[in-house]
Amino acid sequence: MRSGAPIPGAAAVAAAAGAGAGPRGAIPHGGGPRGGGASDIAMRRPGSRAEARAAVWLLAPALLVIGVFFLLPVGAALLLSLTDFDIYAVADLHNLRFVGLGNYRRLLADPLFWTALRNTFYFAFAGGPLSVLVSLGAALLLDSRLARWKTLYRTVFFAPVVTTLVAVAVVWRYLYHPHFGLINRVLGWIGLPAIDWLGDPRWSMPAIIVLAVWKNFGYNMIVFLAGLQNIPVTLYEAARIDGAGWWRQLRHVTLPMLAPTFLFVGVITMIGYFQLFTEPYVITRGEGGPVNSTLSVVLLMYKQGFRYWNMGYAAALAFVLFLVILGVTALQLLFRRRGGAR
Repeated sequence: MRSGAPIPGAAAVAAAAGAGAGPRGAIPHGGGPRGGGASDIAMRRPGSRAEARAAVWLLAPALLVIGVFFLLPVGAALLLSLTDFDIYAVADLHNLRFVGLGNYRRLLADPLFWTALRNTFYFAFAGGPLSVLVSLGAALLLDSRLARWKTLYRTVFFAPVVTTLVAVAVVWRYLYHPHFGLINRVLGWIGLPAIDWLGDPRWSMPAIIVLAVWKNFGYNMIVFLAGLQNIPVTLYEAARIDGAGWWRQLRHVTLPMLAPTFLFVGVITMIGYFQLFTEPYVITRGEGGPVNSTLSVVLLMYKQGFRYWNMGYAAALAFVLFLVILGVTALQLLFRRRGGAR
């Protein structure tokens, strides 16, 4: 067809449009070929309202559950932290007194709280990065082309994650036994002296860190594997063409592409490690010993709330720990944002 030839039917369309146009050639009420216009908008409004009402009814059960079982208990715990609720208040609510920020002032003046907070930071900042590094190493090994029986090793490495922590801690107590434990026997075979892992304050927290890393690294390993498998192969091919070896590929391709995965793993790991409780509770029979060397904030909260019935003080501990976790998480997000800006 030549560029100047009329399009078939164009004249008829133009005539029809002109016949229905107003004095200035406007499109008549009701819209053009696409059906736009005020009447169309009016027809959409009832549908949008019906959709909104349907969304509210569909979301209402879930929101109700969240409100009743999450928001309401959190609000009650906050109010509880402002009182001296104890075993006497359980017997008679007239013994309940409002103390305001008294529990928080008492908490900040309590040396045992600072000991527990120091132990918690030690566990989180030593065990957290170690767990991430072990997870990354295991994921890199399983993602290697030379690795065989990958499914078997994934299952073996992930098995501790789904194993009951209480059972795991009981087994590790025997592994750490100063006379009959397997670990000290191995040390004896290589000529090293036996260590009282759970009786020496210098070694008790490292022993719990090793247990926690072994228990939890499998979950992060699976997350890292998913991240590694999403890296385009073409990036590695281009790096090899440029002469990059394994180390340079790791530094300039793998690690930068895993940055979002590192953020997720780091945040989840630190939140979990700051809530240290079960390992010292089972290993030390709920005492946090020796000499409070494994006492964590959550274990102290448990002892205050359910052993001594100082519920108000325990609730204050919980909110202080929440603020600590919130601050650490905010710092992680800030460092990630600054790193991404560079």
